[in-house]
Amino acid sequence: MSAVVSKVSRSQAAQSRIVDSSTILGALPVPIMLLEADNRFRYVNNAAEQFLGISAASLAQFRMEDLVPPDNPLFLLIEQVRSTEATIIDHDLNLESPRLHKRGITVQGTALPEEPGSVLLVMQDASAARALDRQLAFRGAARSVSGMAAILAHEIKNPLSGIRGAAQLLETSVGAADKELAELIRDEADRIRALVDRMDAFGEKPIARTAVNIHRVLEHVRKLAQSGFAAHIKFQELYDPSLPPVWANRDQLIQVVLNLVKNAAEAVTQENIHRPEIILATGFQHGMRVAVPGTASRLDLPLFVSVRDNGPGIPEDIKPHLFEPFVTSKSTGSGLGLALVAKIMGDHGGLIEVDSRPGRTEFRLHLPVVTEKDGDQ
Repeated sequence: MSAVVSKVSRSQAAQSRIVDSSTILGALPVPIMLLEADNRFRYVNNAAEQFLGISAASLAQFRMEDLVPPDNPLFLLIEQVRSTEATIIDHDLNLESPRLHKRGITVQGTALPEEPGSVLLVMQDASAARALDRQLAFRGAARSVSGMAAILAHEIKNPLSGIRGAAQLLETSVGAADKELAELIRDEADRIRALVDRMDAFGEKPIARTAVNIHRVLEHVRKLAQSGFAAHIKFQELYDPSLPPVWANRDQLIQVVLNLVKNAAEAVTQENIHRPEIILATGFQHGMRVAVPGTASRLDLPLFVSVRDNGPGIPEDIKPHLFEPFVTSKSTGSGLGLALVAKIMGDHGGLIEVDSRPGRTEFRLHLPVVTEKDGDQ
């Protein structure tokens, strides 16, 4: 008899430990939303609140049409789920509106037989994974540039030195008309050498890393910018003072951020923005991890740095190739700046993401922080 009672008590104890389904859904890291027959929000989990940027209490007063235009393909998916009562998945959806800006979203819709007309939506943002894939491709392109740079350094620099020296000698021995041509040869030789030197930065050299205060890097770049090319631009700083140091090369980080700030300044200047502004921000983002190529380990990238401007945005035809060498929308640009940014971030094990639309362009850097292992090196 006691054995039966003991078995029953263990069963009751097990049942008492069953977690409520809403608790499980709330803990899931992907946005989950339950829509009623009129597309009103009936339930959202914590991830959906963060995804939509609206609290669950507020969303209870909204319909999906209040957040997304009614001609969005999302509503076609919802209607197909209702009419077929089947699970339907659509990839690379853009949810664009004044309230919401999400691109490249995968949406899965499922009907609930117990709730006629209701649709359960699960959304996944794969932008970070796509950004990593693109960055790995950009690193491959950067390596091809480094090989080209090595060839150029060997095959061009030495002849250029001879050409420049000959031009200098000609300047002292020719007439005024020919002297101008000799100066042109010298200047062009210097320009080509400068381009080769820029490409030399793509070389595969080991980098020396230390613990770096990212806010001192940003402050240094801001002072450089405001004392020169961005003197007319308002800067706003949104920093998290509690962030730990990053494991990086300080000079290379300055080069990365300075390049991004310079691009932002040029964007708002060329379009004559009425109130040009650049926002520098930092923060901590949990759960950002990437695999280290060639190993089984994964690298945590919890710290992010954001450079945002209110310029016209990146042209659509440039976006897919933004970090490739020699791709630029500037009439005087070489297209090596952002390619070098991608390479430096790759060398640090970091990740760079871009979000651009008219009136708002943001470059976000994800960086590793100092660990005990790093401190022992």
